Amino acid sequence: MTILSESLLFAFALLDTGAVLFLLVYFVIALSDLECDYLNAQQCCARLNKWIIPKIAAHSFLDFLMLIHGQWLLALVNLPMTMWLCYEYFTIPRGNLGVFDPTEIHNRGQLKKHNRDCMIYLGYNLIFFFIYLYCLIIALLRGDPINRKDDDVIEF
Repeated sequence: MTILSESLLFAFALLDTGAVLFLLVYFVIALSDLECDYLNAQQCCARLNKWIIPKIAAHSFLDFLMLIHGQWLLALVNLPMTMWLCYEYFTIPRGNLGVFDPTEIHNRGQLKKHNRDCMIYLGYNLIFFFIYLYCLIIALLRGDPINRKDDDVIEF
């Protein structure tokens, strides 16, 4: 039993992935501002940590919808990123303020690691944005968009 039609599922997936892409661009901009000293570490980490839970929730909900609708391949390919985001969130060392910690972000190459992770996640979501766009187009074309039962239409 499906809750949404296939085309609505992929339209929602497209919107969800687009929102996460905008959020990741915000992450990249904030981290580059921190690297260039336009933001201090406390401001940057507070801004970024605020968006960690919505990012995980958006990705997890999309994975859940794919499972419910029987899109097993897409759900299976999305699952490792969901698991990685959950792992990253639940393995925050004791005493840190969040995934982005202002006291450790400049130590041991953490800023470069966070930049690298954001770029990988950005590329991953960009690829899936176009996959969902392709799936949406295919789902819309599966239905008969043109009423072919018209007697007035002359076919050449």
